Amino acid sequence: MSEKTNQQWGGRFNEPTDAFVARFTASVEFDQRMYLQDIRGSIAHAKMLTKAGVLTEEERDDIIRGLGEIRIEIERGEFEWSVALEDVHMNIEAALTKKIGITGKKLHTGRSRNDQVATDIRLYLRDEIDLILSEMTRLQQGLLGIANREADTIMPGFTHLQTAQPVTFGHHLMAWFEMLSRDYGRFEDCRERANIMPLGAAALAGTTYPIERDMTCELLEFSAPAENSLDAVSDRDFAIEFCAASSILLMHLTRMSEELVLWTSAQFDFINLPDRFCTGSSIMPQKKNPDVPELVRGKSGRVYGHLMSLLTLMKSQPLAYNKDNQEDKEPLFDAIDTVKGCLRAFADMVPALESKKENMREAALRGFSTATDLADYLVRKGVPFRDAHEIVGKSVAYGIEEGKDLGEMTLDELAQFSDVITTDVFDVLTLEGSVAARNHIGGTAPDQVRAAVVRGEKKLAERQA
Repeated sequence: MSEKTNQQWGGRFNEPTDAFVARFTASVEFDQRMYLQDIRGSIAHAKMLTKAGVLTEEERDDIIRGLGEIRIEIERGEFEWSVALEDVHMNIEAALTKKIGITGKKLHTGRSRNDQVATDIRLYLRDEIDLILSEMTRLQQGLLGIANREADTIMPGFTHLQTAQPVTFGHHLMAWFEMLSRDYGRFEDCRERANIMPLGAAALAGTTYPIERDMTCELLEFSAPAENSLDAVSDRDFAIEFCAASSILLMHLTRMSEELVLWTSAQFDFINLPDRFCTGSSIMPQKKNPDVPELVRGKSGRVYGHLMSLLTLMKSQPLAYNKDNQEDKEPLFDAIDTVKGCLRAFADMVPALESKKENMREAALRGFSTATDLADYLVRKGVPFRDAHEIVGKSVAYGIEEGKDLGEMTLDELAQFSDVITTDVFDVLTLEGSVAARNHIGGTAPDQVRAAVVRGEKKLAERQA
């Protein structure tokens, strides 16, 4: 990367910038990823300046042609980025001027790097959110497929990580689907608020040129131009909001990751992860480590840190733009990369999960998971709930002492705790009877799980349409 000493803004200065300061204040090493958005914004600006009479049609066409050539050079790896030119914007502008002459210097009329960078970063984030939403949909599609397949697969449901009640694997996976649906909505909301155009605010107070912001706004597909020039160049709420939505998403992925790690352990042995998502040990040949969910679980800390970094960055900043705001990009960019990577890993991995049905069922048979069903049975027989609760508690204590689950007890053993217990009690003490009995929307009954899958498919279809 070149370190030339010329500056686009050097007229005010009597000596060149110190070489260390040039490197210290430069952002081109990380903001060059916004070259597409910068070029797109400049093309729209040039078209608007032409309509406003600032540029001729010939000058506009020269600018558009030159920017197109620069884009090709960047994508071919032939473009020389200069630290002395600080950022992606000044690098591209300098290259344009070198390519087409004095007309290149006219492009910056009516705008500042302040509104230019604010526009570029919103354009970039908007594009990245679209990719994230697409990857989130792919993960949800995978969840729907496996949930439908596993709608009848019984497993224990947990509270406090203790066996609580029987559920199905499909029902459990649909809980993950619901988490991601909320995440999707948060990213949609974030995109909507990011989709406001700062261009036209210039440095902080607007411009005296007869610009037409509505035209630029339409060309760049923003929903509206920013209402206040001071706020437009200094607002970074959209970046903070993105990191907040990302933090909640990563929190959800860590919950899923923790369950996958537990379920693949020898102590649970509920599922199998394909070898391609795991690694081994350098010393223990028997090991198969669930590295993908473990790493996703660990990456949450990066995104949480970026949220705090951006909140701290903006804390107490006076209006309008300050150089501090250059520090917004690295946390934001890394959060974007991390979220996309984690979603891709999960979207690839989840459809490949294989349930170990017998192990799940056996685990559900332990821990008195149908105790609540027995209490409900007693209530339906006319026993007050608190009395039913006590009766079941005593039967569980008896089962612990005798080493028997409720479904393993004889009718005589169960009837000693209440004379309303008859042969039909065994209908509710089976795992299948337990999950089937919760046959309401949001319940564990296999038919309800399949119905939830259908609703989920409809939701995704409407989203894509």
